[in-house]
Amino acid sequence: MKNIVASVGLVALGASGFQNAQAQSMSNPDSSKPWSVALSLRGFYDDNVNSVPSNSGLVTESFGYDVSPSLKLAWSTPQTSYSLGYTYAMKYYENRPALRADKTDNTHSLEGNLEHRFTERLSAEVSDSFVIGQEPDMLRAGNAFDTFQRVSGNNIRNFGRAKVTTQLSSTLGATVGYDNAYFNYDDQYLSSILDRVDQTVPIEALVQLSPETRLITGYRFRASDYNSGLPIAFSGLTPIISDVRNSHSHTGYLGVDHNFTPDFTASLRGGAEYSDYYNDPSSSTEVSPYAQASVRYTYAQESSIEVGVTYDRTATDLVGFQGAGFTMDAQSLVVYGSVTHRITSKIYGSLLGQIQNSDYNGGLYNNKTDTFFVAGLNLEYRINQHLSANAGYNLDRLDSDTGRSFTRNRVYLGVTARY
Repeated sequence: MKNIVASVGLVALGASGFQNAQAQSMSNPDSSKPWSVALSLRGFYDDNVNSVPSNSGLVTESFGYDVSPSLKLAWSTPQTSYSLGYTYAMKYYENRPALRADKTDNTHSLEGNLEHRFTERLSAEVSDSFVIGQEPDMLRAGNAFDTFQRVSGNNIRNFGRAKVTTQLSSTLGATVGYDNAYFNYDDQYLSSILDRVDQTVPIEALVQLSPETRLITGYRFRASDYNSGLPIAFSGLTPIISDVRNSHSHTGYLGVDHNFTPDFTASLRGGAEYSDYYNDPSSSTEVSPYAQASVRYTYAQESSIEVGVTYDRTATDLVGFQGAGFTMDAQSLVVYGSVTHRITSKIYGSLLGQIQNSDYNGGLYNNKTDTFFVAGLNLEYRINQHLSANAGYNLDRLDSDTGRSFTRNRVYLGVTARY
């Protein structure tokens, strides 16, 4: 443990992609051993801790520090591989965030993955990601944000996935999966409108046209169960319970995956989604587009670029009760991109960004939109294989038709030790 060195640094990066870039920079420096540990200490400045509108009179800015130890285990055999990782982060704010009894946030993140190949033609994968946290990037499952603001409290998000892949012949294959996303918010209001279980069953048939190209036809069933049992609004004196937002959806799509070169790959899915809000007598069924596309290019050693887009229905923290109706969900267009570049043998940089445009369905906010933009720039100087220094900047910006626009800037500086 003599190589474990304490460090000074900043707030966690502002989107899940930013966390992935950080994780890459903290990879195991010695791949021969099945475990690795890391410790970071970062100092930060946050000019809008609570993500509130600048004209609200409630803006809190704060300096602070973030201490984050982590542990990762990984092992593989010819047929089986697994990984398990845990990260704890204690973030101290000089000025106390809203709705907090003290000046600290505590975040726990646990991730595991197991892959097994039964035969040359049959394999399975199981993974799970469990988070207790406050930042919106930590609390989402997938590309889209349900809520844009930091949320005080011990908020829980768990996302589990299982998938079986079989090769039926030299050109025909299939995958069957099951995804389960669980959300439980500490705040009673957010609990009433966002606590839920989302269950998804995706099924795909794969046709290998050539070594570089395969066609996909797919179907996805999704069930959203809002399970808090709390009222989200009142019609007179009659409470409207959260499960009125329950829905079943069916999505059919076609797609293609293509490898232009081993370092340049692309994927495309497109189709339509039919949604049934079966507990709401005032709501009709909805048909909406569904799309997903991504391109990844590794253009140099330890340097790559990835861009993507999705269009799908997503949950929202807006209720907008009006008359007999309220806001059910949103249709969200998400565009994201990342660049990781090895500047020199010791200096690495990453630039990440995402734009989410959400068009709301039903109630007071029907056809109103929110546009959420997040961006992050990170620079890392690798002093040696066990110690690195890093600095960065994150921007969160919400432009909203619903009266809740805000801007949040964060900067950080610190070091990370790993062994």
